[in-house]
Amino acid sequence: MAGFDLPRRLAAEALGTSLLVATVVGSGIMARSLTPDRALALLCNTLPTGAILVVLITILGPVSGAHFNPAVSMAMALSRRLPASDCAWYALAQFSGGVAGTVGAHLMFGLAPLALSTHDRTGPALWLSEGIATFGLLAVILAGLRFERSAIPWLVGLYITAAYWFTASTSFANPAVAAARSLTDSFSGISPASLPGFIAAELAGAGIALALTTWLLQPHVQPLTVEARP
Repeated sequence: MAGFDLPRRLAAEALGTSLLVATVVGSGIMARSLTPDRALALLCNTLPTGAILVVLITILGPVSGAHFNPAVSMAMALSRRLPASDCAWYALAQFSGGVAGTVGAHLMFGLAPLALSTHDRTGPALWLSEGIATFGLLAVILAGLRFERSAIPWLVGLYITAAYWFTASTSFANPAVAAARSLTDSFSGISPASLPGFIAAELAGAGIALALTTWLLQPHVQPLTVEARP
């Protein structure tokens, strides 16, 4: 992020989140128009999402860090990788970009710009799924920053592709994307009433991941031993 001022970083976060959400929502609309098979529709929704993450993180990562996710920005601020004063601005850019992405996807398919979702996704199992998915995402990012920074775009893209399938919530582990999904009544939608539980689970999962990985990835320095002299 060296050399890029805050307005440019915020623009990158808004643009990246917008394109990400447009991919999530647009591929969901396309999937349901092509097949009534829910498993095949989920696959059609999953593959473009994982692919666009690799692209967006690769090209925008050097500008803003390519968070596209308030939970990631929160963890970066708490770990002092992002100035705390920038965190709220990042979240605002991400939520705004997410809404723009939903509007863009709807307009591309000839739908009303916004439509509140009627897909209820609530209950302990889904909250646990969302928390675990976000925990895994943050663990992947933090471990990638520690050991293999250049691989992060692929690590995140592959992880989210997997998380769609191993979690009951078909998770995206992202409060900004969850909020944007509440504004579409398509395959990928989440009802507004379901948002508080989703977002609380995502932030909790991110916090636990930050605490655990901070401990786990901290190098252990063996104490020096002084040999006794005769």
